Amino acid sequence: MSKKREVYFITGGCGFIGSNFIHYLFELHGQNVFVINYDKLTYAGNPENLKSVEERENYRFYKGDICDQELVERIFNQYQPDYVINFAAESHVDRSIGNPEDFIRTDTLGVFYLLEASRKHQIKRFIQISTDEVYGSIQEGKFTEESGLFPSSPYSAGKAGGDRLAYSYYVTYNLPVIVTRASNNYGPYQYPEKLISLFVTNALDDKSLPIYGDGKNVRDWLFVKDHCSAVEFILRNGNDGEIYNVGGNCEKENLEITREILKATGKEESLIKWVKDRAGHDRRYALDDNKLVSLGWNREYTFEQGMAETVKWYTENRKWWEPLKSGEYLEYYKSHYGEEL
Repeated sequence: MSKKREVYFITGGCGFIGSNFIHYLFELHGQNVFVINYDKLTYAGNPENLKSVEERENYRFYKGDICDQELVERIFNQYQPDYVINFAAESHVDRSIGNPEDFIRTDTLGVFYLLEASRKHQIKRFIQISTDEVYGSIQEGKFTEESGLFPSSPYSAGKAGGDRLAYSYYVTYNLPVIVTRASNNYGPYQYPEKLISLFVTNALDDKSLPIYGDGKNVRDWLFVKDHCSAVEFILRNGNDGEIYNVGGNCEKENLEITREILKATGKEESLIKWVKDRAGHDRRYALDDNKLVSLGWNREYTFEQGMAETVKWYTENRKWWEPLKSGEYLEYYKSHYGEEL
């Protein structure tokens, strides 16, 4: 194909953040980009997320595992991508505790295969999407990019492995790598197992909202569309070999989030259900993203705006999430929280 347009190779593009990013790219660049979406289509990868773009002539979807070195190489040979953005990940902490091998394979080994292909084809930039969870828990203050890494679950350890492996390819091979570490995302198209997506959909169905422990675990919340704008900004303006925190500047306790969801959905607090705390549950995450902000990036959404848009989307898109909350998902939910949805 012609190289007139910049070619993005996006892994995990059918997932929550990846699909939002693809929508953002087309809104921002229209026909001036060519997007290759490469996704394994695990339980959290949903082609319906991109139904509205699948007929575009500047979009291609390939089902594949990032550990499938042969397929990755074949696609690189055909399209010669300019940019690789790796959203592909096993990302649910609870699932990583029960089945850690899949997480290490995808979140560390998969990054290796992508880096190798990128090095061979001399791409312009590789963005490794990491997570604030690689830092571990912090009682006071905020994590900066210089903070040490103390991952406390198989998920976060796997992400830390991929994160540091990507950096090593910058140091060793001069591959133009940038690592991003974002705080907890929320918004449209999020599989209903994470706190906000689960609680919003449960509340809409008058089902219980299970809170771990005392509900005082603190997370920094980032609306997914702000995360997307940050990734594209970093792609264009970041410096090779650097790490950039992407924060929401919105610290809230889980119980506070729960009450705001109940208020937004018009439901009673009687839906709150207290459950035993999970193993390795970090108490507090908080990110300092002044390094990124100093480059010129800024969040566009307040938490109130992001939450309102999120609740509205789940309210209007029952046909998207209702089928997901059945079958394997239902059995998983029952095993963790002791009841059916």
